[in-house]
Amino acid sequence: MLFAFVGKDKPGHLQVRIDTRPPHVEFLNDLNAKGTLKFAGPFLGEDGKPNGSLVVIEADSIDAAREIFAGDPYAKAGIFAQTEVTAWNWVFNNPASA
Repeated sequence: MLFAFVGKDKPGHLQVRIDTRPPHVEFLNDLNAKGTLKFAGPFLGEDGKPNGSLVVIEADSIDAAREIFAGDPYAKAGIFAQTEVTAWNWVFNNPASA
């Protein structure tokens, strides 16, 4: 099952995001190598700078997905003011359906 993580950054945490990006990318690359990561990328503010994250993974349950997302270096660094994890159905433009 697919699960979407949406995280909105705390105000003033851009530098923490920048500093934590290398281990975050390493974490996502590892998930990708395992076939767990489906897609990911930052939300952008009006200034064009990242201010949140969208990550979609495959996991057996929402609890397993939450555990994976909790291991993200961004989550460990405390940059998120709000987070949500929800089951998600990829209907349009799903490469698995092509």
